[in-house]
Amino acid sequence: MAQVESDSFLTLHYRLSGPDGRDFINTFEAQPATLSLGSGELSPAIEARLLGLEEGTHTVIELAPGEAFGERQPEMVQWVARKLLDQLGDRNEQYVAGDVVQFPTPDGLGSYAGTVLEVNADGAVRFDFNHPLAGQPVRFEVQLIGVL
Repeated sequence: MAQVESDSFLTLHYRLSGPDGRDFINTFEAQPATLSLGSGELSPAIEARLLGLEEGTHTVIELAPGEAFGERQPEMVQWVARKLLDQLGDRNEQYVAGDVVQFPTPDGLGSYAGTVLEVNADGAVRFDFNHPLAGQPVRFEVQLIGVL
């Protein structure tokens, strides 16, 4: 049987959940995911736990608080002026606490996300740019369908 290596291409079902047990991602009820290790699609800590697993394995991996997505960083909570939001997106967008907003990276080649925490009277928005599961224990259930 093929084993997961650092440059493996995987077909898998997986479920990622936080301490409350709610699914953050769950592919078990849909199409399986395909991904290449080392490409940044999974956190390095999760990828490290997959190494050596054999094709066909179905297991649960428990990660300690902060291990999967790092510790929460207070400096990653920032106010963004409405003027900048209008330049980056739709001027008519109404932001509400809990919304997840995508932003382009400075080089324009990628994106990152922030979760809206609050909106002030001037329209500025306070975002949390930490991963939603940062600083929390994570449960990662995986079924390896194929390993190349």
